Amino acid sequence: MDRRILVINPNSDAGCTAGIATAVAPFARPGVVFDTISLPGGPPAIVSWDDWFGVAQPLERLVAGQDADAIIIACVSDPGIDLLRSTTPRPVFGPLRCGVAAAAARADRFGLIAFVDASRARQRRVLQAMGMEARCAGIVPLNLSMASLLDPDAPRIGLRDAARALAGMGAEAIVMGCAGMAAHRAFLEDACGLPVIEPIQAAAAQALAAVVPSQN
Repeated sequence: MDRRILVINPNSDAGCTAGIATAVAPFARPGVVFDTISLPGGPPAIVSWDDWFGVAQPLERLVAGQDADAIIIACVSDPGIDLLRSTTPRPVFGPLRCGVAAAAARADRFGLIAFVDASRARQRRVLQAMGMEARCAGIVPLNLSMASLLDPDAPRIGLRDAARALAGMGAEAIVMGCAGMAAHRAFLEDACGLPVIEPIQAAAAQALAAVVPSQN
């Protein structure tokens, strides 16, 4: 029977959900399925604390009714992760936690490109919980709409400038701070000359390791 990794976009943007599905597709294996869905009734984007707190219980109810071997909350501020980890025995992965862990494995200091100004406080809270705040060189917000992030060209100058600004702050790796940025990872790495971590893919790698038995 296939192992199912449930990837939940907590916002309702269909383009964002499609981009998340594309990001995790390379991690599928024979016997392992990545099933990407959106949260019914979710906000258009996770922008405010109200959005962040508001999706926690709907995520809990959704997960309770799903047959899955692992869960990824596909938002790079990890909403609802503490609640879900306390209510399901299945492993729950937050992309921000996974992305920061991947960046810390590549570099002593890293920087975050946030979705909007309001994202920074939520992301700092995760860094504090992980004991990683001192290794974060800075957080630079793009302040673009989700539609702009999903455009193949529109956000690229902003992403490049943000990455270069973070490099100037001492970042040696860059973490993309929104699932809507996923399609721009290769461009950004070429543009800034630093390792760029796409957190949804970092979470997919961690989830895959959790559900695939060791060959040892």
